[in-house]
Amino acid sequence: MDRALHIYCRLLEALIAACLALMVLLVFGNVVLRYAFDSGITVSEELSRWLFVWLTFLGGVVALHEHAHLGTEILVAKLGVAGKKACLVLAYGLMLLMCWMLFSGALQQTRINWDVSAPSSGASMAWFYAVGLVFGVSAGLVLLNDLFKVVTGRVTEADLIMVKESEDQK
Repeated sequence: MDRALHIYCRLLEALIAACLALMVLLVFGNVVLRYAFDSGITVSEELSRWLFVWLTFLGGVVALHEHAHLGTEILVAKLGVAGKKACLVLAYGLMLLMCWMLFSGALQQTRINWDVSAPSSGASMAWFYAVGLVFGVSAGLVLLNDLFKVVTGRVTEADLIMVKESEDQK
């Protein structure tokens, strides 16, 4: 499962890079067209906004997989191994609950907006909300994989504190 998640996150990184490149092209091209030719790409702003939302949510999945989110260890570091495991299992449970809530809300919004057209592109607004579905499922799988490792004892005591040191503090 780790290997599959690793490959999936590499694919997400490539998709994120493509979103970023397309955003740069759309925005830069629109700026040049507006200033140099007094015209523009009508859908540029809308597509850039949608790409940014997708980029952000997909980046959140990759960061979750790499344990790169911000955190604090002041309380957990003082606990014993059993306390650290209990806190981590509780945290995973709460994060899975949030993934479910995000998924179910995104599913409702996707269904509601299925027949609603975006103002500039005319595309279905469901595409905008569908990123919540992708994030909910992807993040849930990452969390379930990590939770399985904790419950089965496949993590070291150092791994029970999911905080990375800042690169500035080397």
